[in-house]
Amino acid sequence: MPAYGAERKGTALTDRQRLAWLRLIRSDNVGPVTFRHLINHFGTAQAAIEALPELSRRGGSPRPIRIASLSEAEREMETAARAGARFIGLGEPDYPPALRQIDGAPPLLAAKGRLDAATTPSLGIVGARNASANGMKFAAMIAREAGRAGYVVTSGLARGIDTAAHRATLATGTIAAMAGGLDKPYPPENIGLLDEITEGQGLAISEMPFGWEPRARDFPRRNRLIAGIALGVVVVEAAVRSGSLITARLAADFGRLVFATPGSPFDPRSEGTNNLLKQGATVTTAASDVLDALAPLSRFDLFSPHEIDEPPREQAETRPDAPSDRDRATLIEALSFSPTDVDDIVRHTGLSAAAVHLALLELDLAGRLQRHSGGRVSLVERT
Repeated sequence: MPAYGAERKGTALTDRQRLAWLRLIRSDNVGPVTFRHLINHFGTAQAAIEALPELSRRGGSPRPIRIASLSEAEREMETAARAGARFIGLGEPDYPPALRQIDGAPPLLAAKGRLDAATTPSLGIVGARNASANGMKFAAMIAREAGRAGYVVTSGLARGIDTAAHRATLATGTIAAMAGGLDKPYPPENIGLLDEITEGQGLAISEMPFGWEPRARDFPRRNRLIAGIALGVVVVEAAVRSGSLITARLAADFGRLVFATPGSPFDPRSEGTNNLLKQGATVTTAASDVLDALAPLSRFDLFSPHEIDEPPREQAETRPDAPSDRDRATLIEALSFSPTDVDDIVRHTGLSAAAVHLALLELDLAGRLQRHSGGRVSLVERT
């Protein structure tokens, strides 16, 4: 099985570009999708930063947008360096190839540990925090066999199944995707495990700033990282309402394989996995069920990445014309509080795609737009 690391592709950011990227993604109302659209419109992160105040004003923001300062970005870079971490940009050689493929991939990942783990084919393993002894034993067995076959195992550093999967692959390579900053692991009881991962053959990654305490709404973003990095995700035990099922759903959305371990219908921890099997997940009772299915996918060239192509040297870009007030009003009238496909908006309004995307950026940066999966958008109800 070829290792991704042997065929890494991409262009490294300059120090100046990396600082500008960090400033842009840390500014208010700039998420991964907005970041990509800004770069596409303005060519460079620095040009996008300079455009933010005017874009936000045109979008109807009642107050000036907060833009991360150069000193803030420099401090975060320094904090990362002191912690032995670095920031990997989307499109750089060390960025996980499968994650690069998805819509809304994080423009920057904070990473600590062995960077070659990020470019090795990965299997995600997730499951219940209150896992059974048999569940943890089975997760460890699948993880161990995957590691021996050359895969890095990605999980979320949680109690239970995640912990078992990480511990089983400390010697072969594991990735811990984190909901908070790299210096704020959760749960605290796994701080020692995180150290073993980053000081050994593994890697810890996060899209959140250093010092960020994880909140409930941050864990789905962590689950998105797991689903995006992995070629497939194994769910060992999961209740009906669990983060593991969010990971499985995201994996299916990304075109990844979803595996589930059947369990007793009397055990609530198996209700979620049994439901996944009813929905078409691959029945998993042995490591071979997973490894045989993954083998055809473990080629670097299968992925057609969404690149953010910033020129190696910062240069002035020709900025697109701003939408007129009339065009902006037409666009807002076409939007609703329910998600609408952007292509449908273009067809409905008769506006050019460039005008629609720029007007949506204005609303987004003003905090008036919400972006959804599949390229859909909706208005945000003002309180």
